[in-house]
Amino acid sequence: MKGMEYIYNRIEGKKYDYQDYNFTQTENSALKSFFDLAQELDKIEDFYNLCVAVPKSFFNVEARLYIVDPKLNIMTLVAKTEDNGRSLHTPPPDNIKPSDWPYYTDEKSLVLTIRGKEPLIDQLPFETKDDVLGLLEIYPNSNVNDHQELFFQKYANRIGFNIHNRFLMEKNIEHLRFIRSLVTDIEHNIIVPNMVYRLFLRGLKRKIMKNIEIEKVFAEKSSSGMCDEACMKNFLKELSDNNQGLTAELENIEKHYKNMSLFIETLFRKSHFDQGRLTPRTKPCNMLKDVVQPQLERYLEQFKKMEISVNDRLSSIPEAEIISVVDVGLIAQVYANLFSNAVKYTQSVLTDSGEPAKYITYGHEIIRDYFGNGKDGVKYNVFSTGPHVPPEDRGKLFDEGYRGANVSSQPGTGHGLSFIKNVIEIHGGTAGYEPTQYGNNFYFILPK
Repeated sequence: MKGMEYIYNRIEGKKYDYQDYNFTQTENSALKSFFDLAQELDKIEDFYNLCVAVPKSFFNVEARLYIVDPKLNIMTLVAKTEDNGRSLHTPPPDNIKPSDWPYYTDEKSLVLTIRGKEPLIDQLPFETKDDVLGLLEIYPNSNVNDHQELFFQKYANRIGFNIHNRFLMEKNIEHLRFIRSLVTDIEHNIIVPNMVYRLFLRGLKRKIMKNIEIEKVFAEKSSSGMCDEACMKNFLKELSDNNQGLTAELENIEKHYKNMSLFIETLFRKSHFDQGRLTPRTKPCNMLKDVVQPQLERYLEQFKKMEISVNDRLSSIPEAEIISVVDVGLIAQVYANLFSNAVKYTQSVLTDSGEPAKYITYGHEIIRDYFGNGKDGVKYNVFSTGPHVPPEDRGKLFDEGYRGANVSSQPGTGHGLSFIKNVIEIHGGTAGYEPTQYGNNFYFILPK
């Protein structure tokens, strides 16, 4: 905190600055209008238009505004006063570049560099060079006198402060939105599945109590001399059966622990919270062994309970398939969500032969040149039998919180497919849905 003495000194300094600026009534009115309307306009596109409209309205000059796109980290034209000329969302020409001082081009334009707040520049959602956020181009310069050049220089500074604040605010909003989404991911993929530990522990406790009971009965019979060879064999068999059950329960707990540990490590990464988005850690992996099969094993009992068979004859994921662009934990959760949905929504259908069928299958195929010439894609599929998703729902399936009218009777939040879309897109891929014979195919395509 600076303290009151510092604030008073800064105020006195500004008094002298504005005396030196000696802005005209028109220039002061322009600044006041800019500040008032900047607070009124919520959408960033409207604010950009305001930045060029003020010079046009008050000084009868044309203006173009170039700003760094936070997502692409590229400077592009975002607003202009003339309908003709340069197109929006294109980079500035070669002769329009950042500079320490205002300058004039051969095309009779005044160019002013827009900079952010230096102490907070590292908090922006993109990298900047020399604190540059954009450029303001004013033309024709024949309409700009020396005093107005000073005004436009200060005006560009005000634009920079406002844009910087808006970028920070948008970053914070996105960060909070991500945190809420991540909390849902944690609940969906960790907290709810983790409840199965209770079932494993109950089974483990029952078998331990059974062993204690066997031990007690065996001790009583042994001490009384009532346990002959046949009795001993029965006790040993019962003890062996129970120990096999204990071993199976232990294996289930170990598998579940391994899976939960993977999901916890993936979703609780510090980098997610620092950057406000999922940050993948890619490594080579065997998709079938490292990703698909562990998730399938988690859901086999549920598929069996719902009388859903798993048809892996159509699965063409070879054991040696290596994908080097995959975050195992995130892609594992993609399959977990797809298999979880299959448990809830797979229904019986009649095949062409008239036989009922209720099953899921999974697989992959190579799509040549999907990501451009010579850039193949790998399409991973999870298919389940049942009625097709209605056409009016298909375009919204991957939207956050969207649930079709035909699944309202099933529990869910509408978050799983949105999570899948997010994970696949940060891997440079695409996710989608297609109706096929006998049912529905959910897929994602990754660069090969």
